[in-house]
Amino acid sequence: MEIFPALLSVVTDPTLLAAILLAAVVGMIVGATPGLTASAAIAMLLPITFYMSPLFALAFLYVIGKSGRYGGSIAAILFNTPGTAASAATQIDGYPLARAGKAGKAMKVATISSVIGDFMGDILLVAGVGFIAAIALKLGPPETFAIYFAAFVVIGSVIGKSIVKGLASALLGVLVAMVGLDPISSEERYTFGSFELSNGIGLVPLMIGVFVLGEVFSQMEERRKSAGRIDDNQTAADDDSLTWEEYKPCLPHAFRGGLIGAGIGVLPGLGSAIAAFISYGEGKRRATNPQQWGKGALEGVAAPEAANNAVSGPSMAPLLTLGIPGSTIGAILLGVFLIHGIQVGPTLFLTDKELVYRLFACGMLGIAAYGVIGYFGATQVARLILKIPTNVLYPIIFLTSFVAAYSARASMFDVTVMTVAGFVGWLMRRHDFNIAAFVISFVLAKGAEETFRQSLLMSDSGLLIFFERPIALAFLLIGCAAIAFRIRSIVKERRIADGELGDA
Repeated sequence: MEIFPALLSVVTDPTLLAAILLAAVVGMIVGATPGLTASAAIAMLLPITFYMSPLFALAFLYVIGKSGRYGGSIAAILFNTPGTAASAATQIDGYPLARAGKAGKAMKVATISSVIGDFMGDILLVAGVGFIAAIALKLGPPETFAIYFAAFVVIGSVIGKSIVKGLASALLGVLVAMVGLDPISSEERYTFGSFELSNGIGLVPLMIGVFVLGEVFSQMEERRKSAGRIDDNQTAADDDSLTWEEYKPCLPHAFRGGLIGAGIGVLPGLGSAIAAFISYGEGKRRATNPQQWGKGALEGVAAPEAANNAVSGPSMAPLLTLGIPGSTIGAILLGVFLIHGIQVGPTLFLTDKELVYRLFACGMLGIAAYGVIGYFGATQVARLILKIPTNVLYPIIFLTSFVAAYSARASMFDVTVMTVAGFVGWLMRRHDFNIAAFVISFVLAKGAEETFRQSLLMSDSGLLIFFERPIALAFLLIGCAAIAFRIRSIVKERRIADGELGDA
């Protein structure tokens, strides 16, 4: 298999190994810091990838994303503040364990389970991505557009609490992507006479604004929540030991969570939070001690953490084979590919197959790196984070964001775009709009428009071409089914809630 020569080439490259190790540390610290996310860190570091080789840049950010998913468990267990949305499931049992003086055990369980889940996801990715790419090569523009359509609908309707707000977020991303010149006629669209807007909205300043500034504004608004942290004296007295007998009951939950996360990761837009909560619910249903879950069960940490990290690898499959990012981190990595002039899609496995498998190899080594560092050093990382006051941390992030946005193209207009995007991101968070749907739709819009127009040029019957081709029709129906399924689940949840309220 191609992965073994790729692993050998990465292991024998000291510079690349150093980058993987550094990325594992950075991702863990960022994920463990309440108020920061791996997406924000990757967006902020995106400009420096201009000066790196493609593999170095992709590997560095990819491993930060993997390690950041795991790092969120540290914040959830110790500070009762999920470092990522998926870590909220870990928080349910992780924080009670920490309050009982077992934070060290909980973090070790989270580390082992994260590594198991992440490796399971990556193995599935390596085994199946070539097959998916081979099928994708046979798809024409109508089928590709139908896949884009399904992705827009699924991402917009499935993520978040509201279908309307999710689809509105996706539509907003499409509208922002249309600013600039028409790709066919070269006529200006939504530029309002501005010369700077004729080149479109830059990917780098938009992502820094939405992910970094928007998050900083939100965290500044919610600083009072930091009072829920555990102080350093409590963590110092923890029992850090973990025996095989203690972890053995967690093993089935870790493997089941890995399978759940890997399966969900292949589907664009569902994400690690959904995988973590599904795995937690299924684990509790099958547990021998369900009454202990929610009060401090080690198995309640293993199940969501395995699923959370198992999403990482498979979520790359739709990105690499179809050019459709399955997560916000995938959307940023797509930006790295574009920055280096690499066309993402099924042809990637014909033109840059070695790059793809070396990236997979870097991801696997990144899992091993954060696993070792986390198992032996998670508590020390947490104590370091406790010493960083938020009134120092957030101004540094704020200033770094301005430097990063300006350095990409040495443009003050990009700084303006970043600032506006930051306020937009803050408002979207405040009113429960879908940040992931907005960003992914922004990235997908150009490809969707191109394939839509190509399809119409191929057709003598207009829009009917999408209904005449079976694969295209199937994906259109998948998109419609996703909305119907989501509406049905919301109606069911409301009926259950009304029934509970009626009983009360």
